[in-house]
Amino acid sequence: MTDKTVPDPAIEWRRSEGQVPYREALAEQEARNLAIQQGSARELVWLLEHPPVYTAGTSAAADELIDSRFDVVETGRGGRYTYHGPGQRVGYVLLDLARRGRDVRCFVHALEGWVIAALGDIGVESWRAEGRVGIWTRDIDGSEAKIGAIGVRVKRWVTMHGFAVNLDPDLSHFGGIVPCGIAEYGVTSLARLGKPLAAGAWDEALLARAGDFLAALGPCDASSGPTDRIADGASAA
Repeated sequence: MTDKTVPDPAIEWRRSEGQVPYREALAEQEARNLAIQQGSARELVWLLEHPPVYTAGTSAAADELIDSRFDVVETGRGGRYTYHGPGQRVGYVLLDLARRGRDVRCFVHALEGWVIAALGDIGVESWRAEGRVGIWTRDIDGSEAKIGAIGVRVKRWVTMHGFAVNLDPDLSHFGGIVPCGIAEYGVTSLARLGKPLAAGAWDEALLARAGDFLAALGPCDASSGPTDRIADGASAA
């Protein structure tokens, strides 16, 4: 479905029901990225879920794939191994940074802030952690745990990939990898924290904060290219 009331009508805001196979979504992102570069398609924010899959970013190490029980896909995004599956809401954000600030660090920071703000609105405090990519919160045992993953790619200033937030996935599925290369911290979900939330309600929380996300993108320093201002969890081409 596509929302009729959206923060920026220049962007297509798409919300998919059911599960979209990862390779299918990746191919669609690649095609849309090129079309945005060429000026023949609108920017896109796409919220969806995948069947179980492990994805490898450009920094993924072979020994961080512990058990390839699911399909493993090399993605070209920044970061390491990530799991996607039912109960995890993924947001693919395809924006033209050539007209939204030309700053990859600014984009990644704004993306993190968008997720953190939406989580806060539903009563879950979360934060960035120095040296650790992703979105972090306090787990039920008091330890820090990851509730959201961030990984992006930038091709000729047009972004791809984005973020994933754990609503109620099977957390045992993360055991087949070292999530994002960070072995010493666990993974949690809204359901585990006692904050169960349907995908549609999470989408609405994100949309309510989308205007703030877009406003945080710029203007930024336009004098340096993506490879000069790259962020953890991001890759540029």
